[in-house]
Amino acid sequence: MLRWSEMKRSSDTPLAVWPEYRPLFGRWFMRELISKGDEAPAWRDRLIGGDDDTVLIDHYPDRDAAVAAATALNPILRNVLLQQPMDPESRRALELKRDKALQSKQRLQDEETLMLAEALRRHSTMPRPDAASLQLDPKAEQYRDDLATQLAAMPYLRVAQVGWKDGRWREHKLLFRSAKNTWSEPYYANKRAAVMSERAKIANGFELDGGANWATTKGRIRKILLPRANQLLQLASVQRLLAEAFARGERVLVSNGIVFWYEPDGSIGWQVKEVASSDGKDGESIWREGTILSTNHGRLVILPFIKENGERVRGHTKNAPGDGKAFPRHPDHYVEIPFSMYSGDLMIGLFGELPYE
Repeated sequence: MLRWSEMKRSSDTPLAVWPEYRPLFGRWFMRELISKGDEAPAWRDRLIGGDDDTVLIDHYPDRDAAVAAATALNPILRNVLLQQPMDPESRRALELKRDKALQSKQRLQDEETLMLAEALRRHSTMPRPDAASLQLDPKAEQYRDDLATQLAAMPYLRVAQVGWKDGRWREHKLLFRSAKNTWSEPYYANKRAAVMSERAKIANGFELDGGANWATTKGRIRKILLPRANQLLQLASVQRLLAEAFARGERVLVSNGIVFWYEPDGSIGWQVKEVASSDGKDGESIWREGTILSTNHGRLVILPFIKENGERVRGHTKNAPGDGKAFPRHPDHYVEIPFSMYSGDLMIGLFGELPYE
């Protein structure tokens, strides 16, 4: 049996940790970001030493416990890096890479949480089937109550992983809904299939396939969400939020890929734009003290970002591919604006029409 003291990784210095949900196990596994010398830092599963020099996988039964552990550990790892003997430039480069990696993880998490909230909202009035009414293949009969519980929360599901019992997965099976609203016989769920069923909780809510390319699917969902974001401008709670921001001198508010943008030209006022990744590089570290120089009326906002070499790039506006050239501003009307980053919970709450108070 391999001992913790015998492992080479026991002497590694992680830069950061991040919890990751694995639907095949129904648990949260801690991942750690490790410096690889001249290579870019890489994520790997976090292993820890146990009693009697054993090796354990660092995992948690629920999200709250995993997030609490990561929140407690990351400041400690930041301090460890500060104590490492290295030149200031090398240390700063590692800090930027660490921040870049964590920002990327946080953005993805916030985005998918928002998408799930909107999928649930869109089907909040959809009838929930009772367990007895479900049309199941005879081989799936034992999963009737399990499936009914999931459909009570997400009646739009077209695929569901079943087999959960007494707080853990006893089996890993998938059921598929047909066009005639009948459910299939159980199919064995491997790691890939379990991920697909988890993604279906979002994708099926927008009549999309959880098994399709995930980046493409989320791109389609972003386009679906933008009109919904425009509707937020009519909510009294959002109007109050924007009025208070305007009074503080804020003109650009960014949260979860959505931008509230105050447009002075033509008395347009507040409008909604979409955040684009920084020149296509999703992982770049956002430069929160940077500004956005708008020379056109493009619908995409590229936020200021810091390259891994420390170069600070100012933000700008542009159109997406296929939109055509963005309508230019007159040079006298170029706008250079600071921006404010709001937590992802704000946009999730607004999409759910929770009161701003």
